[in-house]
Amino acid sequence: MVDVAAHEQDSRVVPTKLGLLLTFMKIGVVGFGGVGPWARRIIVEERGWLDEREYADVLSICGVLPGPNVGNVSVFVGDRFHGLVGAVLALSGLMSGPLAIMLALGYLYELLGGIPAIDSAVGGVGAAAAGLFIGTGLKMAQRLKLSAAAVGILVGAFVAVGLLRVPLVPVILTLGPVGIALAWRYRW
Repeated sequence: MVDVAAHEQDSRVVPTKLGLLLTFMKIGVVGFGGVGPWARRIIVEERGWLDEREYADVLSICGVLPGPNVGNVSVFVGDRFHGLVGAVLALSGLMSGPLAIMLALGYLYELLGGIPAIDSAVGGVGAAAAGLFIGTGLKMAQRLKLSAAAVGILVGAFVAVGLLRVPLVPVILTLGPVGIALAWRYRW
């Protein structure tokens, strides 16, 4: 009998070290202001380094760790394919483009920040970034075909953090074990 999971792992695209660096540079630059949606699209859809479920699992783990989610994802993906060197390359690629852009924009904002049109433009960019995150979340949820229990955990977390403003740590400490128990029960 053929092990389908092992076969899928063997046929998965494995990036080169240079590929990791350049891809995460691309993610960092094209996703400026909203890198999460671009990271999933590039890693899952364009490059095929992870499938939808693997990416959701990685993002779930990285989302509860300290630091930026996609920064954590870059370290995880880089390490998965090329160990410590891959993790350093992926994170360096992710951060280098935005760092250069932020330095340039910071300088320009210092020069031009008093102009009212500049403040309006900054507000519009923030709204667009929020829309990208919402769209990506909905796209992932749709493709993952979540169980009713998983949707309940998702809605509970959204209500607690997004609407009731409960701090993230108590929500994770409460809903995390519930989600793990439900997933364990669901799989068995």
